[in-house]
Amino acid sequence: MSQRILAALLLVFMLMLAGTGRAQPQDDVVAGIIREKLGAAPIAGGLTVGTCQISSLKVMPELYERRGFRPIWVKPQAIDELIHAIEETYEDGLDPQDYHLDEIRQAMIDAGTSPDPLSTASRDLLLTDAFIRLASHSNCGKEDPVSHHPQWNLDRKIDDAEPVSFIEKAIESPSITQTIDKWKIRHPFYSRLKTALAEYRAIKARGGWEAVPSGRMLRKGMIDPRVKELGRRLAVTGDLQGEAAYDPMTFDAALEQALIHFQHRHGLKEDGVMGKETLSALNVPVEDRIDQIRVNLERARWVLHDPGDTFVLVDIAGFQVFFQKDGKIIWSCRAQVGQPYRDTPVFKSSITYIEFNPPWVVPPTIFKKDILPAVRKDMGYLREKNIAVLDGKGREVNPKTINWSLYPLRPFPYTLRQNPGEGSALGRLKISFPNRYLVYLHDTPHKELFEKEDRTFSSGCIRLEKPFELAELLLNDPSKWNLDNIMKAIETGKTRDVPLSKPVAILLLYWTVTVDEGGVIYFKKDPYHEDNAVLEDLGRDSEIKPVRPSNG
Repeated sequence: MSQRILAALLLVFMLMLAGTGRAQPQDDVVAGIIREKLGAAPIAGGLTVGTCQISSLKVMPELYERRGFRPIWVKPQAIDELIHAIEETYEDGLDPQDYHLDEIRQAMIDAGTSPDPLSTASRDLLLTDAFIRLASHSNCGKEDPVSHHPQWNLDRKIDDAEPVSFIEKAIESPSITQTIDKWKIRHPFYSRLKTALAEYRAIKARGGWEAVPSGRMLRKGMIDPRVKELGRRLAVTGDLQGEAAYDPMTFDAALEQALIHFQHRHGLKEDGVMGKETLSALNVPVEDRIDQIRVNLERARWVLHDPGDTFVLVDIAGFQVFFQKDGKIIWSCRAQVGQPYRDTPVFKSSITYIEFNPPWVVPPTIFKKDILPAVRKDMGYLREKNIAVLDGKGREVNPKTINWSLYPLRPFPYTLRQNPGEGSALGRLKISFPNRYLVYLHDTPHKELFEKEDRTFSSGCIRLEKPFELAELLLNDPSKWNLDNIMKAIETGKTRDVPLSKPVAILLLYWTVTVDEGGVIYFKKDPYHEDNAVLEDLGRDSEIKPVRPSNG
């Protein structure tokens, strides 16, 4: 229903009341307008207030109906607190305009100069929609992670209350500020990301950094005019301390150490040489780094409200695995993860058992893409890799009796199993957790690949540099399953499953920015090219406009 029709109906309504000689309380008039607007929304295909699209129509009609459609935001203090909370979303990497900030500010000015029932109703709907959006984004993230990770299985419920009751209770709380503060993530990882965002926005406000000109590779001892630009660039982000390498054209030891520090923070080869890859990372604009931090703040809102105190975390983009126990990281190691076209999925599960000397049952995808072509080329491939062919009853079949040309055009009726051993794809140990993706943590014979900076080598599983150490921590039984006893059990060559006394949560997550306890910011590569998709939905960073005082 258009604003013009609503205004006409309101005028007729007021004239009818005047004819009866009865004055109608303004709240009742406002309630009538709110009822009309919400009632017309399904017919109109939505509700627009001013230039703002109302997005909370699954909650708002019942919320207002429960209170007779009377306005909610009648206390000036509550309105001011909500506006302040909206402005603070900027610090979390969100856009305050997603919560109608400018429209609400203008509505507050209008209310102080020429209040009328229609503008009062419109302002109330804007404030309520902003509040509901803020509740959802604070507790669950702005975006639905399932749209980026179809395998997502982390619980996104706010609490046990249904949405309308949750919002109703939140609005009726004595302090809007305290209510919204309770929604905020308290995890140190999130707080450090917010600090990093503020730091890089400050760098942007000071002018950011100039691109280092392209040219020949630079290393210590070389003389080049670009040394000065390199020094300035590294000084902006704190990698270079003091005035070293500013004026001289000589690439000195201080500049080399500063460049190594930069390379360490960006997942590059730490050789102190400004080659093509390092130059490219140096010249990423500050605006892009700000958006990269914002993307990871959004990912944090998906998972960090209550991750628990004890869990294993697979940092997919960082190629690392951590074990946090009782709130403290007590162990970590390097990892190899899935190749971009066989990416390691993002999900949550619980580690339930550890398998010594595990056989490897070849997954269907690997059979079709890797093993079948190799067998067709060389029948000796299966024997070389110690892979047995088993029928439906588990009996071994001679591969020479199989017509391999029939597959994969028809279903493969056999199972391929690689027997345990030094050359096994799973190495000597597997750490298992239930999931439908056939993904697990495991040892690997390819130890040399841990020395690479980019470690996307697997077919989706996570290869561990130090699997036996993690097994000891997970089993948590020093007398029975210390490291020596684990190795003795493995040396027997026998396959054995050892259950954990208590399941341990495991999170497989994708972060491209992290900040350590000392405040050092690490920008990682985006091996699966997922940042842009999240950023597109999140929206590019934009500066918050100066606050205009409210007149509520």
